[in-house]
This record gives sequence, C-alpha cells and structure tokens, in this order.
Amino acid sequence: MSARLLELALKKQRLQFQSAALRQKLQADVAGLAPLFRAGDSVVSGVRWIRDRPQWVAGVAALLLVTRPHWLWRWTRRGFFTWQTWRRLRDWSAER
Repeated sequence: MSARLLELALKKQRLQFQSAALRQKLQADVAGLAPLFRAGDSVVSGVRWIRDRPQWVAGVAALLLVTRPHWLWRWTRRGFFTWQTWRRLRDWSAER
C-alpha cells in the first residue's frame, strides 16, 4: 500500500471518529428538546384524528350546544378568532 493511500485511509478514519463524536454531542444537546417534539407530535396526531373524524367533532359540538349553549358560543367565538388570526399570520409569513 502506498504512503498516499495509507495517509488517506487514516484521514478517513479520523474523520469518521470525529463525525461519530459530533453525532453523540448533538444527540446529547438535543435531548432536552425531546419533550417538546413529543408534544408537537401529539398535537399533530390530534389534528389528524379530528380531520379524519369530522362526524365525532360535529356530534360533540351538537351535544355541547344542547347542554351548554352559552359556554359553546363563547368557545366557538374564541376558536374562530384564533383560526382567523392563524390564517392571517400564515398568509403574512408566506408573503415574506
């Protein structure tokens, strides 16, 4: 084996060890964010469940309307306001 090939093989091995160390450091640094990512995944799963089962949402809304109309009306207004705000922010951020 030539000296040049040996040098390249050693350099490759050093870079692989360095990459492994950097991956471990990154994993340790990001470990604190894992609960945040799990919460985000739960929210996404919940939104998918609601989107896939609109009849359940309509049924619950109808039940709440019958049992507590004032409470439902207040939360419906809040939800509508939140949805409108989210849409405006999304459109605004898409323009930039």
